[in-house]
Amino acid sequence: MKLGIALPTSGPLAAPANIARVAQEAERLGYDSVWTYERLMRPLAPVAIRGGEPQPVPEAYRLAYEPLETLSYVAALTDHISLGTSIVDALLHPAIVLAKRFATLDQLSGGRLVAGLGQGWMPQEFAAAGVPMGRIGRGMDEVVEAMRACWGPDPVSYEGQFTHIAGSEINPKPVQPHVPILLGAVSPGGVRRAARIADGLIPLVVTRDQLLDATAAFRAAVVEFGRDPASVAVVARASVPLTAADLGADRPYLGGSPRQIAEDLSRLDGSGVGHVQFSTTGRAWRADASAATIDDELALYAELIELARK
Repeated sequence: MKLGIALPTSGPLAAPANIARVAQEAERLGYDSVWTYERLMRPLAPVAIRGGEPQPVPEAYRLAYEPLETLSYVAALTDHISLGTSIVDALLHPAIVLAKRFATLDQLSGGRLVAGLGQGWMPQEFAAAGVPMGRIGRGMDEVVEAMRACWGPDPVSYEGQFTHIAGSEINPKPVQPHVPILLGAVSPGGVRRAARIADGLIPLVVTRDQLLDATAAFRAAVVEFGRDPASVAVVARASVPLTAADLGADRPYLGGSPRQIAEDLSRLDGSGVGHVQFSTTGRAWRADASAATIDDELALYAELIELARK
């Protein structure tokens, strides 16, 4: 099982020094990956989050560092840990621009990029980017296809419904012969899209059953589409508390003390989930947050990976 940590790119602990420290400690401790995510803005009015009732947007989104610039900074401070986005909202960017930014990051990091993409969900962000929300769905297929074309041999040309690239030289190319593109998805349609066009799935962890069901559906669809199941990955995203003491029976799945989380991880053997990224550091907007919070969480992450590797 591979393990990763989300960098403190939002919330009260989001700062260059903390980002650098967590990235370097994650590498030193033996974690496989560090992750960033994209949030363009925090609307002040309530927003219907993923189809639910309108509610205030989480305060952690008041500050969110840009994911690719952050990972470029981290690339210069680390040697071998993988650098992932979970996720970048691909539809908010021109495909050629996004492809060049990812390729540059792959060059600067020596081929350590994992490109996690999603479609986005916040109407205000689509409006600010000048992109109609009707592009969700068919537009995602095109972005992935156009990005891969940009990463391929020159001359590059692409003609789609939303993307038009005249025959051109587009460089740099990524270091990796095939940059892994993973799609963040929660709906059945999104899971099937990932199985059809992506190199993996990033499911958001809610419960154990939900995670296992999404993983099974994804891997079954991969076979249905005639693809090799060994060629794809499932990287579960666990936005959970990490605590010094055990939590009670109602604790969130993959959350709690290092001992509890390590036990959960051990029971994922053979499930088809090969990588778990933990998103805890700096997520809550707390007035009492301080550097000691980073110290405490890194100590817990050290304990977690020691238990998980036994």
